[in-house]
Formats: sequence, structure tokens, C-alpha cells
Amino acid sequence: MKSLSEFSEYKQRGQKFSMVTCYDFPFARILEKSEVDCLLVGDSVAMVVHGHRDTLAADLPMMELHTASVRRGAPEKFLVSDLPFMSYRKGNYDTLKNMERLMRVGANALKLEGARGNLKVIQHAVDSGIPIMGHLGLTPQSIHQLGGFKVQGKQPQEYERILREAQELEQAGCFAVVLECVPMSLATEISSRLQIPTIGIGAGVGTDGQVLVLHDLLGFQPDFTPKFLRRYGQSFEGHLQAFNHFAEDVKAATFPTEKESYR
Repeated sequence: MKSLSEFSEYKQRGQKFSMVTCYDFPFARILEKSEVDCLLVGDSVAMVVHGHRDTLAADLPMMELHTASVRRGAPEKFLVSDLPFMSYRKGNYDTLKNMERLMRVGANALKLEGARGNLKVIQHAVDSGIPIMGHLGLTPQSIHQLGGFKVQGKQPQEYERILREAQELEQAGCFAVVLECVPMSLATEISSRLQIPTIGIGAGVGTDGQVLVLHDLLGFQPDFTPKFLRRYGQSFEGHLQAFNHFAEDVKAATFPTEKESYR
């Protein structure tokens, strides 16, 4: 299993690394055998697995369930789990209890969104032995405040704010920071200024690592076509073909055969 120091070493060596979201045992078993460096149990599970319109539907029991499932399937992968909406905004005591629950079911580190109002709790968590990954740019838990899934940091004032907040997250003790849907120039500048690694999604080539949502990467959602997404599989079409083939064989009475039946 990778350690926090290895992510720092990647940064120092200029070596890129990969992270993929994962939400269940079967995919975790595959990813355990893969060359992917890090897994993320993202609150995106609320959308891609449970069918909600945004990530706000993810709660702590949902994140616990999926974190535990992924840990059982990938016992040797470094595993980051998202803190869901409002689980880290109700004071240090409640926040630490919520963090403890996710760590106890298998997370190696936790990720939370934004810097404003979070710096003290990040410091407290890190001082308590909990590794924290930051997240700036498009922060889906603030989707109503942001007015939709839009690129962030295009205006000079936003650009400077995100740059400043990235530095604040580093100072607070974050071991890495995700930069989502920001201009490549901003992500590259942040990456050059920080000592901790950056992980991009829709942030261009200048970050230290890259993350994609598993279901997007594999092509499970053909209607989802953001500019930053590269599909490495065509799972929707492949699975649809398999299901139809099964249905056709059943109707034609060619499945099961005698060899597939018990005597």
C-alpha cells in the first residue's frame, strides 16, 4: 500500500500518478490488480450509482457502506473517502466523529471541499492523525451556490482566490489537493507553487496527478460528454449487447443447454 510520503516523492520526482473513483467490491477487486495509484470513494456515488441529480444526497451511512465495500475489494490500495455534504461543518466534535467513522471502515485519508471555514478543522484533523486531501475549483457540494457545473477561476478575482486558497490548504496540513474544472493556467500555477501534489479533473496537463470517475472512464454514461473526459471503454454498448444476447438466447431456447444443466 502506498503511503503519504510516496505522494510527496511523486511530486519531488515530477512523476505523474493516477486516481480513480470506486464505489463497490467488484470494481475494487479489479482496481486492486491495476496500476492505478489511488482510489477515491467519491460522494459522486450519489449520482453515478444511486441516480441522484447531484452529490448532496450522499450522507455518512452511504459513504461508510461504499468505503467498507471498496476496502474489502482492494485491501492494498491507498483509499481516500469523501466527507459528504455538511458532515464537516458542525463543529470539531461532530466532524471528528464523522471522520472517525470513515477511517474505521477502511479509509486511509479523507477529502473535503473548499477552504473557507474549513482551515481550522483541517488543522485539527491533521493534528489528530487524519490525513486530509483538499478540493478546490468546481466543488459539487456547493453546486447551488455556484449556479451549476461550470468552470471556475476564469475571472481574475476567482483565479486569485483559488490560488490563495490552495496555499491556505497546504498551510493547514493537507497532503494533496484536487483541482476540478479550472483553467489549465491556474492549475499549472498552483502546482508550481505548492509543495504538496495536485490532482486534476478538467484542469489540464499541469497537475501532478489525474483523477476520473470510474463510470465515465469506462463509458457507462454515453450522454455525459464534458470536454475533459477521455473514455477508455465502451461499457454501456458492451453491456447492452450482452443483455440483449442473453434475452435472445432465452427466447430461442438456446440457453441453457444440456451442458449447462444439472443431471
